[in-house]
Amino acid sequence: MATYTLTVNGNKHRVNVEDDMPLLWVLRDEIGLTGTKFGCGRGLCGTCTIHLDGEPTRSCMTPVEYADGSEITTIEGLSNDVSHPLQQAWIDEEVPQCGYCQSGQIMTAAALLKRIPDPSDDDIDVAMKMNLCRCGTYQRIRKAIHKAAKGI
Repeated sequence: MATYTLTVNGNKHRVNVEDDMPLLWVLRDEIGLTGTKFGCGRGLCGTCTIHLDGEPTRSCMTPVEYADGSEITTIEGLSNDVSHPLQQAWIDEEVPQCGYCQSGQIMTAAALLKRIPDPSDDDIDVAMKMNLCRCGTYQRIRKAIHKAAKGI
């Protein structure tokens, strides 16, 4: 066991956990932020995407020791009142069906819009291609990203 200092959504947390504990479980079980979901455990689906020092990162595969001293943003950190343009666009476009993958989808889209403020369909497809939606709402996801780009 080791102690790590993580800044999550602007708040410092000290956690005492195993070195190889995935960041996903630290966020959910130790810090209590359950918006980031477990999907596949292998970094293939994107459900667990968070931002680590501003970069979209699969938290299910990232050991906590790698994140020590880093700035982490989870879905809860985009806004505390669902006012982020992506969250609003997701609601307006009725993107979720089951909703399980949506926090990872939104976090990946947020990183895209930070990099490319007015993305083309191709930009969106490339950025989002590793985020799986079992319900198949890809067209609504693309539409919501375009809508949010206008609001940012």
